[in-house]
Amino acid sequence: MMASRLSLSLCKRVRKGITSSCQTAFKPNLSIVRHTTQGNPESFTKVSDDEKGIRTIQLNDPKKRNALSLNMLRTLHGNLSTGVDDLRVIILSSDGPVWSAGHDLKELTSRQGREYHQEVFETCSKVMSLIQDLPIPVIAAVSGLATAAGAQLVASCDIAIATESAKFATPGVSVGLFCSTPAVAVGRAVPRKVAMEMLFTGHPISAQDALLHGLISRVVPDDQLDNEARKIAERICETSREVVALGKATFHAQMNLERREAYRLTSAVMVENLSLEDGQEGIKAFIEKRKPSWSHRNKKVH
Repeated sequence: MMASRLSLSLCKRVRKGITSSCQTAFKPNLSIVRHTTQGNPESFTKVSDDEKGIRTIQLNDPKKRNALSLNMLRTLHGNLSTGVDDLRVIILSSDGPVWSAGHDLKELTSRQGREYHQEVFETCSKVMSLIQDLPIPVIAAVSGLATAAGAQLVASCDIAIATESAKFATPGVSVGLFCSTPAVAVGRAVPRKVAMEMLFTGHPISAQDALLHGLISRVVPDDQLDNEARKIAERICETSREVVALGKATFHAQMNLERREAYRLTSAVMVENLSLEDGQEGIKAFIEKRKPSWSHRNKKVH
């Protein structure tokens, strides 16, 4: 009885989260590609939205190795949370040879003080959690080196593709700052012993090893990264926004459950999915051998 109540409660929470994040139907009103640069006084990211609903966020602080400074994290949070109702996919990329070197160590000295440090890590945690809470997929397109909180950012994304020359590391132990917060995301993406070796030694792993252990989903030639990320994003755009949002929220919810509870939750969500307008449209289109016409609405038909 307790287990049944837990599953029912989780189902309600998943549905509530989807409803609140998708109050309005997806409206592709981005007919003109938008290019913006955010962050003052420096430019920390470059953001572009296209007519398909794909937002590309480029980390744009190569002189500081795209460090996740407090300003960079605040900017990223805004980039990830603003205008999401108009989007289908977000791609995270970077400029320069280092995808992201993690936190800016100059911000972590005693000069800034404990309260500042707390704000840095709280803001970082909010960004990482936001990526998984968004109702749309987030793709990391990684070239170069991703270390510490940079590796954490990669591990937090729903999909991650990397170039053959990319490398990943959690080297904080080498400078006396164990990568405890990166370990949350990395430790959920790779086997425990692989994560512990990365954390205890700080040694980088190659893109092929990252693929083998599940930190990334695909390795591509260096000159094909943007095209491959775009292909994945465009494929997602062919699906129902509402169905993807429900699926993403459910996936993350069931991963924290015991197997039987996970099946109770996902079985209930499958029934909810079938009651959606787009759930029925997809089945009808398959039976009628035509392409589905998605409404992208959170509308029930039964």
